[in-house]
Amino acid sequence: QAQLAESGGGLVQLGGSLRLSCVTSGFTFSNYQMTWHRQEPGKEREFVARIGASYGLIEYGGSAAGRFTISRDNAKNTLYLQMSSLKPEDTATYYCNAWCGSCFKGPYDYWGQGTQVTVSS
Repeated sequence: QAQLAESGGGLVQLGGSLRLSCVTSGFTFSNYQMTWHRQEPGKEREFVARIGASYGLIEYGGSAAGRFTISRDNAKNTLYLQMSSLKPEDTATYYCNAWCGSCFKGPYDYWGQGTQVTVSS
């Protein structure tokens, strides 16, 4: 059974940094495209960053470009999001997502429970 567990969120001041982690199990991590999304209460889920399977293509949403860095460690089955120059508008619950469209009997789409990031001014 696929499991994704985010961690690393917390309270940080304006301009600070945080590193989020998403530890996964129950599926072949290296075969999956991994994505970070975020969501504020009452708002739509927002795309933050994506990294392709096996260190493939990296993309960032407009809010993350230039401040956040997505990475993955396939040996540790872990996804990361290094966030810097944080702003109050970055306050949200951050979710990691695993997706594989080419996997046998797929596609597969898994989500974690989220980790809260709060940026104070």
